[in-house]
Amino acid sequence: MSSTLTVRKPTAVAAATRTFRKRPRVGGVASVLLLWVYALAALAPLIIMAFNSLRTEQDLANQPLGLPLHPAFENYAHAWSEGNFSTYFVNSVVITVSSVVLGTGVSVLAAYPLGRYRFRGRGVLSSYFLAGLMLPIRLGAVPVFYLVNSLTTAMPGVDSRFWLICVYAGSGVPFSVFVLTAFFRQLPMELEEAARIDGAGELRLFARIMVPMVRPALTTVALFQFIPLWNDFFFPLVLLKDDQYTLPTGLTRFFAEFEAAHAQLSAGLVITTIPLVLLFLVATKQIVAGLTAGMSK
Repeated sequence: MSSTLTVRKPTAVAAATRTFRKRPRVGGVASVLLLWVYALAALAPLIIMAFNSLRTEQDLANQPLGLPLHPAFENYAHAWSEGNFSTYFVNSVVITVSSVVLGTGVSVLAAYPLGRYRFRGRGVLSSYFLAGLMLPIRLGAVPVFYLVNSLTTAMPGVDSRFWLICVYAGSGVPFSVFVLTAFFRQLPMELEEAARIDGAGELRLFARIMVPMVRPALTTVALFQFIPLWNDFFFPLVLLKDDQYTLPTGLTRFFAEFEAAHAQLSAGLVITTIPLVLLFLVATKQIVAGLTAGMSK
């Protein structure tokens, strides 16, 4: 008695299944390649700027695009001292950090009761803060200018940088309150009940329990405030004097005075960009955690 072995050819369904399984791999490789191309295109201007900041003016004139074979670090020294970038850098740090701290502090104090308590007028207050997201602050540039001018005249001892800090802090409050309120609402009520049973007061409950729970959101809010304030050109130009300029406005003044110093201008651009690059490299995980913390709840 002989036994026959039947070999079945793969059906069309099985072949289609194998083809379908291979497609995601091809799509994934293509996506990775596109992301690398985009990353190189985005980093190319920064790399060229960094290379030009280490080249001499003669090298830039002879070959605009090239490698710094003999790095000229004195460009940074000249930009820092002769270009007054040391003053611009300090002004940017003081104004931006103070604005972010003040704006975030006010926002968390406003977002906590809006997110955790029910009271009459809560909807009106929430709508009031949301209205700030729909109106760009530059639409009020003229009233802000006259207000700051009158305050500076009435209180000559107060630096105009202080009023710019107040303007910046107020401009970041609507977005910060919107984000932090959503995070406070997602926290379980059992936390408050357990803390109150243990005898915690409202201030301790807020400072020791609630604020640490929304730390990723605080980091995200602070970073999203820091970046546009650091790069802002308009309000420092309108509200500050020449010796109080920040880095973006100082760059225009430097370019007007040293128009032919392209290498030093590139060094100034690198000085302006380095804090943002370091911030992104250090705080990328915090940004992602703050944006995705509430998705699984």
